[in-house]
Amino acid sequence: MIETEIIPYREEFKEQVLDLVISAWKPVFEKTINEVPRFVYDNFWPKGWQVRQISEVSSLLDSNSENVWLAFEGDSLAGFIAVAIHPEDRMGEISIVAVSPGHQRKGVGKELVHFAEQYIRDSGMNMVMVETVGDSGHKPARSTYEALGYVQWPVVRYFKEL
Repeated sequence: MIETEIIPYREEFKEQVLDLVISAWKPVFEKTINEVPRFVYDNFWPKGWQVRQISEVSSLLDSNSENVWLAFEGDSLAGFIAVAIHPEDRMGEISIVAVSPGHQRKGVGKELVHFAEQYIRDSGMNMVMVETVGDSGHKPARSTYEALGYVQWPVVRYFKEL
């Protein structure tokens, strides 16, 4: 069994992280496109989901790199996680977590979440939040969070095409 090593993000790994994002979320978005109203999908991702994901994750890596960690199994980037601290709510937020397809269902995501929880706890926060989507593509993420003791807060968003 290969041991997972979690290290702080470094700029030299940016392209690997961006490649991981695309490979990890490709099967998710393949399902999402058929499960959300088309006008919603087209407005959120007018140039395609890959373009927006690369832009958002790249921006995160450039502006908040001190709150991003990488999980390696051997020499292979297995996943990454980023957090945000919200002291006004005494809360930490897992803003993004992704695991490479070749490393999924092997506990890497859980290790990253545990690592983030400890960081948030050490930052003096009393709770942690993570958001995901209710479609079938995000079901594995929801299952992981629930298995780790996260409790769902029912939130409903409505969209209407204009």
